Amino acid sequence: MGDKQRYWIGFDLGGTKMMAVVFDAKFRVVGRERKKSKPYLGKEDGMRRVCACIDTALGTAGIPAGRLAGIGFGLPGALDLNRGSIIESPNLGWKEVAVRRKIRARYRCPVAVANDADAGLYGEYAMGAARGGRCVFGIFPGTGIGAGCVYNGELIRGAVGSCMEFGHVPVVPDGPLCGCGRRGCLETVASRLAISSAAAVAAYRGEAPALMKTAGCNLEEIRSATLADAIKKGDRAVEQIVRAAAGRIGRAAGGVVNLLSPDVIVLGGGLVEAMPVLYKEEVSRGIADNVMPAFRGTYKVAVAKLGDDAVAAGAAALAAQAAVDGRGKKG
Repeated sequence: MGDKQRYWIGFDLGGTKMMAVVFDAKFRVVGRERKKSKPYLGKEDGMRRVCACIDTALGTAGIPAGRLAGIGFGLPGALDLNRGSIIESPNLGWKEVAVRRKIRARYRCPVAVANDADAGLYGEYAMGAARGGRCVFGIFPGTGIGAGCVYNGELIRGAVGSCMEFGHVPVVPDGPLCGCGRRGCLETVASRLAISSAAAVAAYRGEAPALMKTAGCNLEEIRSATLADAIKKGDRAVEQIVRAAAGRIGRAAGGVVNLLSPDVIVLGGGLVEAMPVLYKEEVSRGIADNVMPAFRGTYKVAVAKLGDDAVAAGAAALAAQAAVDGRGKKG
């Protein structure tokens, strides 16, 4: 492989941040750039900001754009994976953005596009906690609950877009209203937003004094690290709320084990990063209590290793795969 095919970029485009990471042929990080994504900036200005982030990352690595072998994107929202485009991303305020076409036209290299949760899981499969797994299921609780599955080296996806909407598995009959319009989805009782809401009520009632002192009842201030800090300072009510939410994720994941028999279940996302031991304990217990006897001992639960780089690493690995099979040259 020549010099022009030796570097890859993985791009993580979230609702509040964008990050470009440059990898060499052995997928070692050689440069990076991180910016605020400025939601609702507009898709044209937003894509210009994406390109500026890529250019800066290349500059930090000292690599000209002509030496790029491919670029991979982990994107939020509804995607057309065949065309490599965003259909709609509420977190960004974007609709109908031809990401692959625009980026390929500028950088003249293959471009891969994936859902951000899928990209994060693929990163853990390719170079993290699930390396070498045959069937890997990833769960990423945060503002919502993202998930993905790698089977025999390929991401499971739908005919057009991504799938594995684990956060929208119904778990509470006639339960709380979800953002998707249905009731009782897992996200309504186990996402960070659901946890923060319950914790705010506990603080208001005087049951979580440490949280009240740190964040009050303001949902915007009750982040994953805030919850972890409140637990460390003795807010038993907050701990019970978080453990109950993690247990619900585990019970739902038990059904996934019965369905797919994964050998590795990866836990990642902000909540897990802030409270890895708690989440691993409760999710593991929830799974064990709900799997068929035949599946006991056939899987392991692992905490993600790549942290903030998971999406970018997975996106870059997918770009490398796209360059081999030609998928990044279409759309």
